[in-house]
Amino acid sequence: MAEQLLSTAVHDTLPGSYVRPESQRPRLAEVVTGARIPVVDLGSPDRAAVVAAIGDACRSHGFFQVLNHGVHADLVAAVMAVGRAFFRLSPEEKAKLYSDDPARKIRLSTSFNVRKETVHNWRDYLRLHCHPLDEFVPDWPSNPPDFKDTMSTYCKEVRELGFRLYAAISESLGLEASYMKETLGEQEQHMAVNFYPPCPEPELTYGLPAHTDPNALTILLMDQDVAGLQVLHGGKWVAVNPQPGALIINIGDQLQALSNGQYRSVWHRAVVNSDRERMSVASFLCPCNHVVLGPAKKLVTEDTPAVYRSYTYDEYYKKFWSRNLDQEHCLELFRT
Repeated sequence: MAEQLLSTAVHDTLPGSYVRPESQRPRLAEVVTGARIPVVDLGSPDRAAVVAAIGDACRSHGFFQVLNHGVHADLVAAVMAVGRAFFRLSPEEKAKLYSDDPARKIRLSTSFNVRKETVHNWRDYLRLHCHPLDEFVPDWPSNPPDFKDTMSTYCKEVRELGFRLYAAISESLGLEASYMKETLGEQEQHMAVNFYPPCPEPELTYGLPAHTDPNALTILLMDQDVAGLQVLHGGKWVAVNPQPGALIINIGDQLQALSNGQYRSVWHRAVVNSDRERMSVASFLCPCNHVVLGPAKKLVTEDTPAVYRSYTYDEYYKKFWSRNLDQEHCLELFRT
């Protein structure tokens, strides 16, 4: 089945299985470019200003860029280089990791959920579970030779960054700094190394269609040279072109629930282009499967009753994967 991978061949025409119905196409000419994307400088000595800026961005956009985030530029460059090298491996080497089973914790696959979807997406991806590292790294790719060391170092640094952001997000809601980290339990961590090859007809398909992230927090390392991420803001799709050295932070569904709807899990999508390949690395911090989630008690009052019922992340995640990616917001199924 590994012959389904887009990265094993050059494509002169778009196969029919990737063509979206006309009403679902990306309408690239209508995308807003040059919009201001919130930026938070985590190196600022003014902690209160950082917390306020993060709260404002979570409330207004559901995403923001961070600068001076503590992940060294050399490591970021190495992650992108080793990711590209992986997707340039031979088809035989990549076939060793191929799977279309969403339950597999380490897999190379294509599109999103090829077993279920009716229209495919112009993307290959390597999915890795990352915590605890000593449990999963032995099964990660052995080629390229520096893959395991580079990616595991990045995973550790991104996890620490995520926990720093949780503290600021908690404080911005008027909660104890430790609230999010403690409530979400011993968190799992996943990574998706996304590869979007040049597409012969980018206006007819997606790298990934519009969706929200089912987890708590996503930290995205984007290709600095090739745009592709777009977010929904004010009813319009907005192109995201990050500042040099920035990481993109997405609020996921679970933080929307914990904030009782104050903060927004952002709708976003990936589009493709006909000229250049693009790569991104998404790191997902996910609640422990068995913890009970729902609005923080301090945020539920007579004036602001609970918007969502309580549930476990295991229940939520199974519901998310049982649906098509671009259906209605999965959180709508958990409203009170």
